[in-house]
This record gives sequence, structure tokens and C-alpha cells, in this order.
Amino acid sequence: MVNLIIIGTSHIAKESVAQVRKVIEDVKPAVVALELDSGRAHALLSKKEGKLRWCDIKKIGFKGFLFSIIGGYVERKLGERVGTVPGSEMKAAIFAARKIGAQVALVDQDISVTLKRFSQVLSWREKLRLVGELFYGVLGFGQKITFDLAKVPEKETIKKLTKEVKKKYPNVYRVLVAERNLFMAKKLIQICRQMPEATIVAVVGAGHEGDIKQLVERSVPIPALRGN
Repeated sequence: MVNLIIIGTSHIAKESVAQVRKVIEDVKPAVVALELDSGRAHALLSKKEGKLRWCDIKKIGFKGFLFSIIGGYVERKLGERVGTVPGSEMKAAIFAARKIGAQVALVDQDISVTLKRFSQVLSWREKLRLVGELFYGVLGFGQKITFDLAKVPEKETIKKLTKEVKKKYPNVYRVLVAERNLFMAKKLIQICRQMPEATIVAVVGAGHEGDIKQLVERSVPIPALRGN
């Protein structure tokens, strides 16, 4: 029977880097599945940062382009607050997988597809509200962050934040969370069925963890399915 372990991380938390490295080294899975696509994985491992160009607007839409630029800036600024580079836990997972000879599976939807969908469904009202809150938050003008950025938020905190995003930004939630949860769950189900006796560690953002677990459990009987 397959053993699937799902680790919910924060992309800027030092705690997550240590956690994924320890779990992979202790469990020694056959497969390490990551919330990445090939483009983001390449950018993460290469010295050159993967940057969008103006010509990409035609492919992903202006709203998706703008969100990517602003979102990346905000994430980098938050990472600077705690002394980390966004995505460090994914990079640590790749190196840990290589160290034990595990297969690395990239299970997230292509970022260009996500950004194009974002451009298609996001209303300008949501966009202006989102941009304002992102800048206010990173510059310290908005509500104070009530949890330690260096650690993964508690599950109850994640649920509250997710509920708030779903209420205030239904289209953002649908494209950035719900649709990607379904995509990643399908990929994990496929791996589980292809390797029914294997141990698999999946590393995903903490906001995706709960729903992905439920989606996988509906299709694959995995008694040992658990999170960390």
C-alpha cells in the first residue's frame, strides 16, 4: 500500500527548509513531489532568476503579468524580513531528493496557464483591492502580521486566512488555490497508482495541504496518508 506524506510549507520560512530536509532524509521516499512546474524549478536552480518580459503579456494577459511582478516583489520583501529567499524549501527538497536518489516529480500547473487564467477571471475591482493590500502589507501600513513569518502558520490561522481570501477575492482563490489544488491532486493520484508500493513525500504550500489531502483520499485508498 502506498505511503503518501504531505508537508505543508511556507515559501519564506526557515522552519520549512529544515522540515522538508529532515523528513526526506528520515523517510527516504522513492518520490519527492513538489509544488513546482518545470519553468519555476529551472529558475530556482539556476543562477539567473526567471523574469517575465513585456512580450509575455500577450501569452498570459496584462493582469497576470502585473500580478506576477507585484507578487514576486512582495514575496521577496517578506523573505528579506526573515533572511530567506522565497522557494528555499523547494530547493532544499530537490537537493535532499538527489542525495538519497529519489525521483523528483513536478506536480504544479504551468505558471503561464495559471497567470493566463488569472487574467481571464480577475475583475479590476479585485485587482485594485489586491494590489493595495499587498503593498500596504509589505510596507507596514496595513494590519500587522499576527504570526511569525519564519515559521509555518498554525492550521487554524491558515484556515482563517484562506476563508478570508475566498470571501474577498473569489476569483483569485479559484485560480490560485482551488484549480491548482485539483491539478496537483490529480498528479499525486497518478503517481500513487503508478507506484502503489512506494513512499511518496509531497511538498506543497500550507494553504494547499488540506484540500489536496481530501482530493487524493477520495480517489486513492491510502491509510497512511498524513501531513507533517
